[in-house]
Amino acid sequence: MSTEADTVADIQESEFYTFLTQEKILVVDFTATWCGPCRLVSPLMEQLAAEYNGRAKVVKVDVDNNKPLFKQFGLRSIPAVLIFKDGDLVERIIGVSAYEQYSDAVKKLI
Repeated sequence: MSTEADTVADIQESEFYTFLTQEKILVVDFTATWCGPCRLVSPLMEQLAAEYNGRAKVVKVDVDNNKPLFKQFGLRSIPAVLIFKDGDLVERIIGVSAYEQYSDAVKKLI
């Protein structure tokens, strides 16, 4: 099993729609390089990707490079983690949360 699959990929808007249609469970971390709280969420997303490898796909979207996507979901602040199941938005976690909140949100969809 490659460790590359465990790494959270930084994706662009065009890739987002591909993942949305291909992945049963998609976790999207909306982030930015200048965002301090986002740096706290990043290792949690890595942990989530490792824990649910093969069962959920975890990706990052830089809001500075993907403003339309950020606005599409009515987001106003980051960090923001959106969780999709079968292409539908089922959960949004705004701000920094405990790892368990992210993990429990994914676990109940599997």
